[in-house]
Amino acid sequence: MRKEYDFEKMKGRKNPYAKHVKKQVTIRMGVDIIDYFKGLAEEIGVPYQNLINLYLRDCVQSKRKPSLKWTPFINSENVSRIPESVKRNMKDAGISK
Repeated sequence: MRKEYDFEKMKGRKNPYAKHVKKQVTIRMGVDIIDYFKGLAEEIGVPYQNLINLYLRDCVQSKRKPSLKWTPFINSENVSRIPESVKRNMKDAGISK
C-alpha cells in the first residue's frame, strides 16, 4: 500500500448501483399530511422525507392496501359532459346514473 495517492489522476466514476436505491419523484400532498409527518419526524429525529419513505416501505412489505371506496359524483347537470365511452365503462363496472 502506498503512503500517498494522487487522486488528481484518477477518473471519476458514478456508482452503478446508486440509481437502483432511490428515485426522485414529485408528488402533491395535502398540507395536513406534510405537517403530520414533519411533526412526527421532529419527535423521532429523522428528516420527514425519510419518515414518509419508511412508512411507504412498511406498507409495501406488509402488502397493506388502502380501504377506500370512491364513487364519482354524478348528477343531471354533469352527466351530459361524460363521454359515451366512459359511460359504457361505468356501466360495465356497475356505476350507473
